Amino acid sequence: MTPEFNDIMRNVVALYDALMNASPMRKVDLPKLMPKSGVYLFSEFETHLYVGRSNALRRRYRQHTSASSTHHSASFAFRLAREATNNLSASYQAGDRSRVGLSKDPDFAASFTAAKARIADMDYRFVPVDDQIEQALLEIYCATSLRCPYNHFTTS
Repeated sequence: MTPEFNDIMRNVVALYDALMNASPMRKVDLPKLMPKSGVYLFSEFETHLYVGRSNALRRRYRQHTSASSTHHSASFAFRLAREATNNLSASYQAGDRSRVGLSKDPDFAASFTAAKARIADMDYRFVPVDDQIEQALLEIYCATSLRCPYNHFTTS
């Protein structure tokens, strides 16, 4: 590894520690002045479920938890709804099992709404990170270290 990469990874480990030491909060606890960019973690009790990154932390939190969020913006809730309705395999073709198709199914839509409410009740932590490379590496480091079951890094 290059010295530059080693420096970045040392910082990633320090940011991971800061994230894990951050006090868990709920929607009502979010500070009025949140950092714009960073990495965030959703957990239920001591089980860490999903880590993400954003250049608009407050807006991204709202997208995960708002009843009006769609399958485009509430990806974590969509995964939870897939699991709850046993629609585990993603389809990227138009049809009943695509994101649009599932969103039209009343049972799936109810599960999706419930998943967004569930996420709103989860513990939420974040750490400010402006650098895009550090954000990406920290997201991967957290997801793998914490074994977050709803993070997937596969591509189609």
